[in-house]
Amino acid sequence: MAASSSRMQTFGQTEINWDKLDKTKFYVVGAGIFTGVTVALYPVSVVKTRLQVASKDTVDRNAFSVIRSILKTDGVPGLYRGFGTVITGAIPARVIFLTALETTKVAAFRMVEPFEFSEPTQAAIANGIAGMTASMFAQGVFVPIDVISQKLMVQGYSGHAHYNGGLDVARKVIKSDGIRGLYRGFGLSVMTYSPSSAVWWASYGSSQRVIWRMLGHGTDLKEVAPSTWTIVSVQAAGGIIAGATASCITTPLDTIKTRLQVMGHEKRPSARQVVKNLIADDGWKGFYRGLGPRFFSMSAWGTSMILAYEYLKRLCVKED
Repeated sequence: MAASSSRMQTFGQTEINWDKLDKTKFYVVGAGIFTGVTVALYPVSVVKTRLQVASKDTVDRNAFSVIRSILKTDGVPGLYRGFGTVITGAIPARVIFLTALETTKVAAFRMVEPFEFSEPTQAAIANGIAGMTASMFAQGVFVPIDVISQKLMVQGYSGHAHYNGGLDVARKVIKSDGIRGLYRGFGLSVMTYSPSSAVWWASYGSSQRVIWRMLGHGTDLKEVAPSTWTIVSVQAAGGIIAGATASCITTPLDTIKTRLQVMGHEKRPSARQVVKNLIADDGWKGFYRGLGPRFFSMSAWGTSMILAYEYLKRLCVKED
């Protein structure tokens, strides 16, 4: 137990825990920072979604042709279809996610501490539990936003309907399927995002500790704390590793979920039918449609998000 506590204290030089944060400042400043990250990376989500819902006869079969098509048809605004809806729902969803993540992480570390696992293993388990729990809490807000924004992303593409904004999508979905229509693919979303979040945060937490060991940190409580630049570099590397790992594992479920959420009301395919259609069109590789953009998206999102998140935590540390 003593050894475990020592390891946690050492790593504490590079990590800021929930109880050290000014919560009001954290939420207000965080809303601004994450809005900026969303603006920068949102077009990647649009391209990924279009690739995942493309039919066998669609001309745009890769990311570059999708981008060219969007720019030709709608210009740069086309890369931001559904953005207003996403940013409106993202703030409350992010508050729920981050609160659940940080509070659960503290509890999970306490839970695994008595087992005296290695530091990377402790971090993987605690961060994984926290990531999965936070994602499950946030899905209640994320899924309706996902359904609406994805329909806006693909409107007019490959036979999909046209809408007059997010409210029009919501109205038509509720008229056709009731409130449950906004939660179409909820089960798959939980099955996709919760494991994805668990894998992401587990990979991030454990890879950081492995990298710190490789750099020679973490063995002496009296050692000089690493520089801010070193901390940021290690966190960025952890974000890239986590994004790559999570995207490779969860893309098939994400493809199925996206297709279920954007299909027209008249078609209403089951998850089994979506699977059959994907295999019929492209074989098993059909499940990895949009892997390139998703791989880039999760790595870029992950690295940008974690750097913004860790910077936010440093910015919001309570004054002693």
